[in-house]
Amino acid sequence: MVTFAVILGWTALAVLFAIALSPSATASAPQAMPFLGGGSAETHAWQRFHFRPYTMSLLFIAFEMEMMFMYPWAVVFVSEGIKALAEMGMFLAILSVGILYGWREGIFRWQ
Repeated sequence: MVTFAVILGWTALAVLFAIALSPSATASAPQAMPFLGGGSAETHAWQRFHFRPYTMSLLFIAFEMEMMFMYPWAVVFVSEGIKALAEMGMFLAILSVGILYGWREGIFRWQ
């Protein structure tokens, strides 16, 4: 219990020092703004960039999920038979929709 109180006290002290000594506590409004070379920001900085690996990560997840479910399915296929085959066919059809979407987005074009 004493250790917990000491840790809590040191944490509170560190937070108070950080608040008291931070430059934002003493800076005026123009000093607190980010440096932009004289202009004000019209848009957020991340709006200019397109995250291109998004579709590649979708394709990776599709193949990864396929392999994750193929191994247990192979064990169950022996006892279940045609029902397991139909279920895996539906699963692969759903995954192929994701792969076709990635193909349409141009994942396989290396630039």
